[in-house]
Amino acid sequence: MTNPLRFLIIDGYPKQSRDDLQAAGMKLAWKLYADMLLQHLPDAVYDVLLPSDPGVVMPPARDLGAYSGIIWTGCNLSINDTDNPSVSGQIDLARDAYEVGVPSFGSCWGIQMAAVAAGGEVRPNPKGREMGMGRKIYLTSEAHNHPMFAGKPRVFEGFVSHDDMVTKIPPGGTLLAGNSFACAQALAVTHKKGTFWATQYHCEYNLHEIARLTVAREKKLVAAGFFCGHEDLMELVDRMEALAKEPDRKDLRWQLAIDDDVLSDSIRQCEFVNWINRLVLPAAGR
Repeated sequence: MTNPLRFLIIDGYPKQSRDDLQAAGMKLAWKLYADMLLQHLPDAVYDVLLPSDPGVVMPPARDLGAYSGIIWTGCNLSINDTDNPSVSGQIDLARDAYEVGVPSFGSCWGIQMAAVAAGGEVRPNPKGREMGMGRKIYLTSEAHNHPMFAGKPRVFEGFVSHDDMVTKIPPGGTLLAGNSFACAQALAVTHKKGTFWATQYHCEYNLHEIARLTVAREKKLVAAGFFCGHEDLMELVDRMEALAKEPDRKDLRWQLAIDDDVLSDSIRQCEFVNWINRLVLPAAGR
């Protein structure tokens, strides 16, 4: 009998931010990834690290080898705020994972971590916030035969919520996807002994979760001009929730310009599944 594969899920949100997400009706970031992991690897086991909580000790590099994979969730911190010990500690942890050679995957904060820990750069997007749907994300020519995107359409949409973006690809990094809003929407980074596949968009979200995140970010979104006010925001949220419950509704698909690339788990989660099948399982000898 083979031992189950063990994963480390790193959720960098501070506790107050996690509480805010739950108050809006959203699952915690680590739980979204845990659910997706178990959907595709039902026998997997995982540990959750909350590095922004007071008193949390980062695992030493020697302990990372016990994991078959490391997963980085989204996070509302700024990766350039290295005076924050949580941020600097997470960057060091990502560097340790590269040193040890554990396959890593992440979204949003994850792609920024993949880049910075290997020598890349992240800066605020001069266009401001990309929120809700990342439109017309396209695969670069390097992605057409890359295992991360096997089975993925060459142009697709993805769930997004970010102010910063990768502006310098690190040595060993390959740009795999972008759009008109953010040039780096997906990266594969090979650095030292490790490989890190990452996206700026969230393959772990579904339409219900992005609707609840919209509620959680109401003040910021209204201030940024995405909505005129609460009623305007809730009108969109209600339509998104209705489509989440009835994904075949033609009227809502058309009104929201949403298609199977985000409604279908098999398309939306393609990159994560490929990471499991093409990196994690072979590295574990499975």
